[in-house]
Amino acid sequence: MTVRTRIAPSPTGDPHVGTAYIALFNLAFARQHGGQFLLRIEDTDQTRSTAESEQAILDSLRWLGLEWDEGPDVGGDHGPYRQSERMDIYKQYADQLIEKGHAFYCFATSEELDEMRREQQARGETPKYDGRGLKLTEAEVQAKLAAGEPYVVRMKIPEEGVCQVDDMLRGQIDIDWAQVDMQVLLKADGMPTYHLANVVDDHLMGITHVIRGEEWINSAPKHLKLYEYFGWEAPVLCHLPLLRNPDKSKLSKRKNPTSILYYQKAGYLPEAVLNYLGRMGWSMPDEREKFTLAEMQEHFDINRVSLGGPIFDVEKLSWLNGLWIRENLDTEALADRLGEWMLNRDNLLKVLPHAQQRMETLGDFIPLVAFLASGQLPLTEADFAANKLELDEQKQLLQFALWRLEALRSWERDEIFNALKELSGQMGIKLKDFLAPIFVAIAGTTASFSVMDSMTLLGPDMSRTRLRQAINVLGEPGKKQLKKLEKAYAALGSNPAD
Repeated sequence: MTVRTRIAPSPTGDPHVGTAYIALFNLAFARQHGGQFLLRIEDTDQTRSTAESEQAILDSLRWLGLEWDEGPDVGGDHGPYRQSERMDIYKQYADQLIEKGHAFYCFATSEELDEMRREQQARGETPKYDGRGLKLTEAEVQAKLAAGEPYVVRMKIPEEGVCQVDDMLRGQIDIDWAQVDMQVLLKADGMPTYHLANVVDDHLMGITHVIRGEEWINSAPKHLKLYEYFGWEAPVLCHLPLLRNPDKSKLSKRKNPTSILYYQKAGYLPEAVLNYLGRMGWSMPDEREKFTLAEMQEHFDINRVSLGGPIFDVEKLSWLNGLWIRENLDTEALADRLGEWMLNRDNLLKVLPHAQQRMETLGDFIPLVAFLASGQLPLTEADFAANKLELDEQKQLLQFALWRLEALRSWERDEIFNALKELSGQMGIKLKDFLAPIFVAIAGTTASFSVMDSMTLLGPDMSRTRLRQAINVLGEPGKKQLKKLEKAYAALGSNPAD
């Protein structure tokens, strides 16, 4: 048997270090067994998926030094490798499950399902689908289909008993079927959910080992049941521990920069970032902290993965990055890296039109643009004190601006400006006063060139990270305060981005 593993990211946002972590372990496992590693794009969420996000995923993983044997950009014998290009396949398999009696049509409206959940919560029950679609007779189902009533396709789930999930790291995990919902497989718009597409694609692409994050453990019974319904052999499952913030909470962009492109922009070496990700719950046999991708692949043993949540600590990453700079680069190589990273002609030509108008000597250039070549800015509350708005107002403004910018599907100057101008109007704040705290968050001062141009040059990953860091400088909102902010933001006619 040829070992085949895969990574299947969704192109719906900034490329996440957690994606790279899972990709690295899948690649290392495949290579250690002389196998193959695939990349598949799971873009069934058509409202949020973008071509820009997909390209950012490919670029960031390649920047780290990860390569795949099959994928949307390299081809292969099991394509296409974008789920949006495989739509006919999923409908066929959903129909097959209905014909075999393993799935059924559900015509319940969203309002009916909301009422169902409210009633369940009132009774102290865990909200889940109550199986009402199974109570329809065949004649009723056919009549509704003939009338063109919208429907979803749901899978049948046993009402009692236990599902035994065998995990490479955790052994046998028992999950009561009573805790498992009757999952939607095909949505009303004909798009498959992750669960159906994931199982069908893994089978058709010959995936032998599914190595993914532990957040998918509770979905394993649904997936295993689908393999059983189809009569297919299930792949070996392995659920890696989640990356954690230093305070042991789940790694989140509110507390840590999570975008791979942030670390690239901030001047980290790809070898060091990959090395650090390799240390997330795993160690070399000789326990050394610094190693290459080739060395990790040579010595990789998945059984050395520790189940304790690995801590992603930016300070430790910076320390390791310093080792790589000092020990692996001579001065000529370091000069080359600096040129590749930021100090090259292409970057200068992008920046100079904005800096030139403010320069009186060549010596003015570096101070003017230093913020573009920095990671985190050394901000304090005092940096915001000179702005017209109160600090609490500035914190709310920055949070709302962050949510608005997270919702942008493309990162263009005019789109950024229009989004912030609209938000300024909705909040009833003059644009000049509105932009002042954003200037400080992005450039460290209001005396910089256009903040729109600055954010365009920095890119979405770094810009959003800077806004999050500024919010934290002014006092990271707690859960209650965040709820109030979300409610106030919703009152403007918007919802926070996921």
